[in-house]
Amino acid sequence: MKNFKNIIFDKRDNYYLIKVNRPKNLNALNQDTIAELKQSVDFIKTNYKGFFGVVITGEGDKSFVAGADIKEFTGLDKKASLKFCKNGHELFNSIENMPIPVIALVNGYALGGGCELALSCHIRIATKNAYFSQPEINLGIIPGYGGTQRLTQIIGKSRALELMLTGEMINSNKALDYGLVNQLANDNEDGLVKCEEFIKTLKRKAPIAIKNVIKSVNNFYDKSSNGFLEEINSFSECSSTSDFEEGVRAFIEKRCPDFKGE
Repeated sequence: MKNFKNIIFDKRDNYYLIKVNRPKNLNALNQDTIAELKQSVDFIKTNYKGFFGVVITGEGDKSFVAGADIKEFTGLDKKASLKFCKNGHELFNSIENMPIPVIALVNGYALGGGCELALSCHIRIATKNAYFSQPEINLGIIPGYGGTQRLTQIIGKSRALELMLTGEMINSNKALDYGLVNQLANDNEDGLVKCEEFIKTLKRKAPIAIKNVIKSVNNFYDKSSNGFLEEINSFSECSSTSDFEEGVRAFIEKRCPDFKGE
């Protein structure tokens, strides 16, 4: 992978770390940053063997991603806005359908497009100074990167409507209460430790089964697919793997399984 201008892309021992690196702009998402994130995600999708997760976070301790870059909204017409939204949707759909779990380490502001980025990840760990909001209503628009759909899926219709209609900002404790985040962390360092602990747990699981859990859960929200049928097919795929044989054998022998991702 090449060096990026707007993100930091790092391979760790058993996971990938992606940092949005625009701290002077509170890590706001401009189109160049979205393009770089898309490149990194595409790379991971073809190079995920031996890796058990992805952590996405923001550089610094003030902001995860403080929304889209509002400067790019100037002169945005209907045609340009369609392309604008499609770019974000392509990236966030790609994250949501990653074959390994993606964890958002939300360290500070996750507003607008930043909240939508966090929502597209499979797990969200928030530092105590994290704040979440979909404030697009204050600009006379609505969330355009999937927020109306994913926020509703995750916290329910009534709460999602309340947040999007008022533009209210909520803190990490309320986000935890709403089910918007999975865990709280004291700070960036503690948050990364929690991410790594989660990934260590995943390292002991069967990679093909992990991929199919993500796929099957996503199918629940895909109106074009039969989620139950897809679950049957995914179960059948897992049952034909060497990992399944190893898992059953290890259970009978009362030992920990040694999964190979095969």
